[in-house]
Amino acid sequence: MSMNQTAQAAPAGGGDVPDARRLRTILIAVSLALMAVIASVTGLNVAQTHMAVEFGASQSTILWIINVYTLALAALLLPLGALGDRLGRKPMLVAGLGVFGIATVVAGLAPTAEVMLAARVAGGAGAAMIMPITLAVITSTFPEERRGKAIGVWTGVAGGGGVLGMFLAALLVDVADWRWLFALPVVLVLAALAMTLTSVPNSRETSAHRFDTAGAAASAVAVVGLIFVLQEGPERGWTAPATLIGLAVGLIAAIGFVAWELHRRDASLLDVRLFRKRGLAGGSITLLVVFGVQAGIGVVLFPFFQAVLGWSGLLSTVAMMPMAVMMMTASGLAPALAGRIGARATMAVGIGAAGAGMALMALFVSAGGGYPPLLPGMLAMGLGMGLSMTPSTEAITASLPREKQGVASALNDVTREFGTALGVALLGALVSAGYRDAIEERLHGVPQGAADTARQGVANAVEAAGSAGTHAQDLIHAARQSFVDGWQQAMWAGAAIMGVLFFSIALRGPESTAAAVADETEPAEGGAAR
Repeated sequence: MSMNQTAQAAPAGGGDVPDARRLRTILIAVSLALMAVIASVTGLNVAQTHMAVEFGASQSTILWIINVYTLALAALLLPLGALGDRLGRKPMLVAGLGVFGIATVVAGLAPTAEVMLAARVAGGAGAAMIMPITLAVITSTFPEERRGKAIGVWTGVAGGGGVLGMFLAALLVDVADWRWLFALPVVLVLAALAMTLTSVPNSRETSAHRFDTAGAAASAVAVVGLIFVLQEGPERGWTAPATLIGLAVGLIAAIGFVAWELHRRDASLLDVRLFRKRGLAGGSITLLVVFGVQAGIGVVLFPFFQAVLGWSGLLSTVAMMPMAVMMMTASGLAPALAGRIGARATMAVGIGAAGAGMALMALFVSAGGGYPPLLPGMLAMGLGMGLSMTPSTEAITASLPREKQGVASALNDVTREFGTALGVALLGALVSAGYRDAIEERLHGVPQGAADTARQGVANAVEAAGSAGTHAQDLIHAARQSFVDGWQQAMWAGAAIMGVLFFSIALRGPESTAAAVADETEPAEGGAAR
């Protein structure tokens, strides 16, 4: 890194490190901005029925309204993170908050599903301007002795913010109108914008190379294609033409992106050779799996609370809160633990705890056992995810130089989004397959129409019980027990994946943040030092 790049990457204002009070304000500002983005990912899930009725829209359209935000966000993370490095992180954050805030207001007032879709796309683009910059501001502004704790707060909000957002969304739907869901992100954006304008310093990269437009375009196409497959495959079918076309486009674009970035070398959007190093590879794989498991757990827990235990959406969200609170708490404690025992050991402990939590839930869940048997496993999962996320994020951001922190942060976020989509698709498919296999043996004597409906899922079976006559209670019991069978199959699969990851990180994980920095600044094979 040149002296000119070093000077430009430092905070504005003569390069002075902000004092402790200003650092707290900066952390609050970026955390509020991140919370607005994360809450908008999950909030609309609780309003699907309300939107379908008001817009007269199909379930497919409603799912697109929910998913297109994530698709736009994931696709634009790397290009906009890199632009933020060049144009200035503060201007990009301010612009992102403006775009996101306006799009959120439009979505809240949308008269039709088409307007809602357009607003959600714009909101995803604004979120892609915000999300990588929030972490890049931390890594480029905070001194090394404070950086780990700040990243711990960031990862806590990123991990637990979705559940908190869903809780507030469910509360608003219950006590007001579903359109009030958009009020929370707007309030968060206004507060973050005010604090950003007054407290967040600017930093940017000065580069002699032109922006990697081809790499940015290829990365966006690859992300759209692959996440589209993961989102739509379960609905359309894994062999449907649209799914196969999306997979082909995504894979071709991903291969093209890697080949192009290897060709560009120092002028690349992302030096893919850095994935040979422990920090970037280990951190990325850990986040991919951890966020996949977290998202997959949501796919399992909410139907269990609502269809098996018969709880409302609000109560189901409240039941998830202990895991979210534990995750956020552990994220804050992880830097201190990593300082004592090392990043690798902290990540391994976290992964082991999360895997043990999944095993506990697989062992003790039952159709009639209620909530208490699940709580130990949920708390273990929250603890494990919190401990593993923070050092993983630090390992990723430490793998790229200071002037590339927007790209590093965007890579961290893309990994999260891929993990989320993959976890929902994989664990959701395992639960569905286990449910279908189990319920087939329990439908003897049930009327054909009710049996066909019950095969679609546990919620469908509960709805169909009214037409099952004297078999109503038997059908409900069969569906709930079959869902638990599918749950156990998914949890054991998740625990096995966490077990493989545990041994991988224990053997090849980053020793420490300092080691990761030293490791990543060595020349990559066949190329110049980064």
